[in-house]
Amino acid sequence: MERNGSAPPDEVPLVLAREGHHGPVIHAANRTARLAGIQTGARVVDMRALCPELKVEYADIAGDRHALDRLVLWARRWCPWTVRDGDDGLILDTTGSDHLMGGEAAMLIEMETQLSRLGLSAGLAVAPTWGAAWALARFGPVRSICAADEVSWKLGALPVPALRLDGETVLLLRRLGLKTVGDVIDVPRLSLTRRFVKAPLQANPVLRLDQMLGKTAEPVASVDAKPRIHVQTQLPEPIFDPTAHLPDLCADLCDRLTQTGQGCRSLLLTVYKTDGDVSTVEVATSAPTRDADHLLGLFRDKVERINPGFGFDLITLTAGGVEPLELVQNAFDGNSDEALHLSRLIDRLSARFGPRAVTRPLLRESHVPERAEARGTALTTLERPTVEVRTDRPIRLFDHPEEVRVLYAVPEGPPAQFVWRKQTLRVARYAGPERIAPEWWTDRPGTRLRDYFKVEDQFGRRIWLYREGLHEDGRGGDPRWFVHGCFG
Repeated sequence: MERNGSAPPDEVPLVLAREGHHGPVIHAANRTARLAGIQTGARVVDMRALCPELKVEYADIAGDRHALDRLVLWARRWCPWTVRDGDDGLILDTTGSDHLMGGEAAMLIEMETQLSRLGLSAGLAVAPTWGAAWALARFGPVRSICAADEVSWKLGALPVPALRLDGETVLLLRRLGLKTVGDVIDVPRLSLTRRFVKAPLQANPVLRLDQMLGKTAEPVASVDAKPRIHVQTQLPEPIFDPTAHLPDLCADLCDRLTQTGQGCRSLLLTVYKTDGDVSTVEVATSAPTRDADHLLGLFRDKVERINPGFGFDLITLTAGGVEPLELVQNAFDGNSDEALHLSRLIDRLSARFGPRAVTRPLLRESHVPERAEARGTALTTLERPTVEVRTDRPIRLFDHPEEVRVLYAVPEGPPAQFVWRKQTLRVARYAGPERIAPEWWTDRPGTRLRDYFKVEDQFGRRIWLYREGLHEDGRGGDPRWFVHGCFG
């Protein structure tokens, strides 16, 4: 069950936990766990004492939020205005949309059906206000429908947490004998206002009640989906090679990118086969572009990987990683000479040999020279470096420092003579030392410090070497010498 990712049986009490101030707390619980008395926000150790067979998994809060944001856009099939409601809900403004699906009751059944196909269980409700819909979906009957003139009496029997208040405020109202929304409505407004006049929204029952009853507006600030830029070609009869249609598709797509002032970082070519199967080919670029000829060249030797099957009659080309792109003049005639861009060479090499074959250096925060640089794929987006770039480092840095045999050393200075690569070299001049201490959070105990020297031998070669350790430092025997790089 855990290996294939399937959910546990419904009869198993399951909760999702998150870190709290005093250990893990319950983030969410299934129906069986709630019937067993498990409460959201309670400590896991306390709930285990209440339900020993409780199964605990850690919640992926960031992943759930990302999935919910995608679900917001997916729900646009029912209405044009949707927004995420906290970490566990959606709000849809279905005004004028319900009649397209046969009324509000039929619309709720359709929503429940479509969500269940995604493996999601949902509490649904229709109400004239955000607060009323939130309360009925969580505390009301299944698929509740509330008209504008029914808010007061339909929501009056719901418990106080239906007002979207925090736990301390709910506890305070219960101590005052106010257990339902109707009880709060019956309290004189002046008395409530005096008690909660300085309370924030989540702790103010007066403001929450006004939102629920529609006295205070709470509009749905819907998020906008990024426009999907793609082009397609519908063919009159199936074909087996899309190469002849790629130039026009790339040109049309780049025209659309130009109209919006944007460029793309990837292209996805999709062919729809007559047998219902789909094949795709994707190419990527190291910088945003909208040059049709350059993008077309990236598909060279890649289109033949498509398995045409019995042929395909629909070809689509979709732009990915769309970003704003400004024209930069780098020629005297006022044009932009795109052929001078290094990014084009990177794109062609990556498309030819694969993205992992072309790499670029990436700066890292470390004083140890071999750790101050890493390698990443050339197609990755480079951010502005926040690490200080050292200009006094050698142009060539060895992957592994090469140990040398010292013949004569100057006290507290570099070796006067040393043997490196079977050659005896004499130091004509030097600069240093530059001391680099071990990184205690990374290095093992006993790691010795380094003293780096820039030396010039009798042949004029400039070498970067270091002494590892000091005499009688308690971390080993005599110091060792290594060549770590060369200047020029």
